Amino acid sequence: MKINITKQSGIYTLTSEQILPLSLKEAWEFFTLPTNLDKITPKEMEFRITNNPPNKTYKGQIITYKIGILPGISSNWITEITHLENQQFFVDEQRFGPYAMWHHEHHFEEISEGKVLMTDIVNFKMPFGILGDLFAGKLVKNKVKFIFESRYTILEKFLTS
Repeated sequence: MKINITKQSGIYTLTSEQILPLSLKEAWEFFTLPTNLDKITPKEMEFRITNNPPNKTYKGQIITYKIGILPGISSNWITEITHLENQQFFVDEQRFGPYAMWHHEHHFEEISEGKVLMTDIVNFKMPFGILGDLFAGKLVKNKVKFIFESRYTILEKFLTS
């Protein structure tokens, strides 16, 4: 697992890499099934999809969620799939939610037979400008990092059992 977070011009960028013991087709089918997001998100995030997306991700798709942002406080979140290249990558962008900006790229690259390098690149910006960053930037940065560390562990257990 490799996770890195940087910040430039008020925008945080998280990059996460994980090698999956799957074929490219299997990885693509798993990660483009919207309901699988529930399976790989840490339980403490109280994450749930609130609309009924079809079993296939497509460009222009809208997915709505409810997510815990602090204990006892949840937020509605709406994302749109803005880009998609079959078995290569897709991008979800926040249309409404807790961030001033959220742009998440999901990349898949077959590195050998039965192994895929999955790379997530997430660019996000706190709401309320510099005040939001001062008061919650470190907390949110650590929370986003925690989500991807947890996903790594969940996927390791799920895919090897």
